[in-house]
Amino acid sequence: MNDDTRKTRMIIAITGASGVIYGIRALQLLRDAPEIETHAVISPSAFLTAKDEVDMDPDEMRALPDVLYNHRDIAASLSSGSYRTAGMLVAPCTVKTLSNIATCNAGELIPRAADVCLKERRRLVLMFRETPLHAGHIALMEQATRNGAIVMPPVPAFYSKPKTLMDMVDQSVGRALDLFDIHLPHVRRWTEDEDGSS
Repeated sequence: MNDDTRKTRMIIAITGASGVIYGIRALQLLRDAPEIETHAVISPSAFLTAKDEVDMDPDEMRALPDVLYNHRDIAASLSSGSYRTAGMLVAPCTVKTLSNIATCNAGELIPRAADVCLKERRRLVLMFRETPLHAGHIALMEQATRNGAIVMPPVPAFYSKPKTLMDMVDQSVGRALDLFDIHLPHVRRWTEDEDGSS
């Protein structure tokens, strides 16, 4: 943070892949982090997927972030490297979004904001949601990684002994936010007990 009054800006992008709950939970969990200000871009497909997967209507999703941007607004503040952020989490990340990011195709705000994070050497984490993979997917993940992104498929961590599906979601989201040095109490650590001791 730049000073005591300025919050750290964190970008959360939600695309239309299955698993919109990851982006939704990231926004919900970050509400409990008073030092973080969330800036979100939600694709039209994400709103549709949310209706099918989590019974959440668009207005409920729009109310989650501190600041919400139109996915087509490439003149938004997130399009400029001079607008300081901690980085960007794309959760979930579709193949199309991965492709646009890997090939610097910044025609809409999500890939543009991602490209800004990469060029400014800020953290970009892609919770890629596709399986099984063909060679084209793997090549795109390699190129995105070479550009500086972290590709992090939301793989369940069974060592955390999840009791519910939401436990698994929270663990994956928490591990993704760990990559931004945002540490949430929802994450179970390897060899640590429930109270956080080892």
